[in-house]
Amino acid sequence: MFTGIDEVDWASLRHAHGSAEDVPGWLRALASADTAERATALDGMYGAVHHQGRVYDSTLACVPFLFAMLAREEVQDRGSIVELLVSIGGESFGTGGNPGVPEGLTGDGRARAAVSAGAEAFAELPGDPDPAVRRAAAGALVRFLEEPPRVLELLRRRLRAERDDCVLLALTEALGLFARRYPAHAEGALDLLAEQSAPPYAPGLRLAALGQLALRAPGRLPADLVPAAVRLLRQRSEQRLRQQEHSTTDTLVRRIRRLRPSDEQGAVLLRTLHSALGDRVEDRIALLTGQLTSPDPVDRCNAVWMSAGLLRGWRGAYAGTVRLLGAQLDSEQERLRDAAVSVLAELFDLAAPAADDLHALVSARPDLWTHRWERCPPALGGPLKALARTGDPRAVPPLAQLLAGPAAPVGLGGEVAHLGRAAAALAPALRHRLGRVPLASPTAARLAAPLLTAIRAVGDEDAVPELLRLLSGAPDGLGAREAVAGQVIETLAELGAAAPAAPLLRMLLRTRHAATAAGALWSADGDTAAVLPVLLRELEQPDPDARRTAVRQLARLGPAARAALPGLLRLAGRGPVRERVPAAYALWRIDGDPGPVLPVFRTAWTADPRTRVPLARCLTALGPAAAPLRDLVAAELACPRRHTADEGTYGERGIPDDEELLRMCRGLPAGG
Repeated sequence: MFTGIDEVDWASLRHAHGSAEDVPGWLRALASADTAERATALDGMYGAVHHQGRVYDSTLACVPFLFAMLAREEVQDRGSIVELLVSIGGESFGTGGNPGVPEGLTGDGRARAAVSAGAEAFAELPGDPDPAVRRAAAGALVRFLEEPPRVLELLRRRLRAERDDCVLLALTEALGLFARRYPAHAEGALDLLAEQSAPPYAPGLRLAALGQLALRAPGRLPADLVPAAVRLLRQRSEQRLRQQEHSTTDTLVRRIRRLRPSDEQGAVLLRTLHSALGDRVEDRIALLTGQLTSPDPVDRCNAVWMSAGLLRGWRGAYAGTVRLLGAQLDSEQERLRDAAVSVLAELFDLAAPAADDLHALVSARPDLWTHRWERCPPALGGPLKALARTGDPRAVPPLAQLLAGPAAPVGLGGEVAHLGRAAAALAPALRHRLGRVPLASPTAARLAAPLLTAIRAVGDEDAVPELLRLLSGAPDGLGAREAVAGQVIETLAELGAAAPAAPLLRMLLRTRHAATAAGALWSADGDTAAVLPVLLRELEQPDPDARRTAVRQLARLGPAARAALPGLLRLAGRGPVRERVPAAYALWRIDGDPGPVLPVFRTAWTADPRTRVPLARCLTALGPAAAPLRDLVAAELACPRRHTADEGTYGERGIPDDEELLRMCRGLPAGG
């Protein structure tokens, strides 16, 4: 099994953490009779030799010895060895050791070639006594044994003989993979999947087959796909619950599962089906309705998380789905309730159909108003946060209680802002907390920023003394003034209260807040001559933030800022589209000519979806002059995919930003 292992110069080979001289020990330990030794060795292989999917020279050197272990039935956990080989051969990451190949990428497919060279070993495993080996071997056969007819026959035979449900599911996934990998031979695999999707096969296997058919051959699906899938899900759940009830062995694992019930296999089955349905949003909503009304809370919990994926990625009529999410809040299953709260908090005002359920939970459970992590300040609890984000005024009384307490959550003000003027009753408490922000503290910005957001939202003009205190800053010029001056100035301007701050604003005209201060001064007295030179200077700054702020303030000045046209033309014609858009809008506000503006808007709309919300605001302001871009609006309204579907870019603002875009587009004339 390990013949030749000591002849390899492991010390000269490398893995993620340096020399590979420890690799022979891990390989031998993988064949150990001791469970702990095997687990430690597998951790070492994934943590160093195949770290984060990368392939090193030591990884390639391991492949023959891993295959040798597969041939020995006395070696335990061979299913894990098959999975490791599949991962090594299937990844496209490497050490970048070849000239001209970037770090982290393989240029020659050596890893795949090494595993494919030993793939005949996988053909011996479908009948292995160990079900874990049979399960892992199903996908390995399809991926690495380059003989499609033979692979299909091996899968067919195993499917007829197999009795283990987990292996049957793996075989089903392997058939779907086969159909994708070998289109010319797919018909036989699809026939087997169609056969598995009907009686007498078990409900779980039928669901799995339907999911693979939906992915690979939608035309072979039954007409009543969604009702059939819901029936199968419930039959499977009943079967699973009966098996749990009839189990006579009470182990620690079983007790843990009773406390925190889960069904990852069921989640995978339904996720596959949802993925296959793709943009068939109405069908997916109907499927979720069946899941969310299941008698089994575990099915409902899986459905809650799947609804998050649908809501984040696709536009649709979700009022019914949201009401069903709200219905999960009175569940005795803490895991289900918390999942529903988490999803509802992402929806903002789209969660309004669940507001009654959120309010009921907030009223019944004051202990959930805040959430605490060890050694961290309290955060606003999920139920109250979700209720506030719907804009429901019933969130105001509990928020008032928290503001009156000794340790209100730091970010509370940011959530108050979603209530707007409905939260006016909170203004005195917000002012009080703003007045207690320590001016010289490094925490000043963290404490003040959400309070300033709330004060702007509720329109509290009585907060001017507290705002001036923050703007004056600490005696050494650091602290609050430096950290939050921009927000304070914008708040004063938005409240129409910049005049009392004029002396302080003039002091800031030579700081990094110069453009914001100049804009506020202009809003107070309209003296263009005093502020235009400052804005022109800031327009030429190398700091993009300074330029963007100057552009925004120049747009407010309108025709009085004509001296800025050459600089704005330069900005609108080059650089990132997120800088070009506000510069183009400022051009229109100052000059009134849509000619140079509309091409910038069209380019930005297509090139960077993140610009679409501000662009829609610009189009609204342009009015009839935006007519040549109406085709963009029509296409946006017809698109079922959210423009914020890339969650990594948008975070939790994805859904509300997309809903805002849709609202603005609906308010614009679409067509020709």
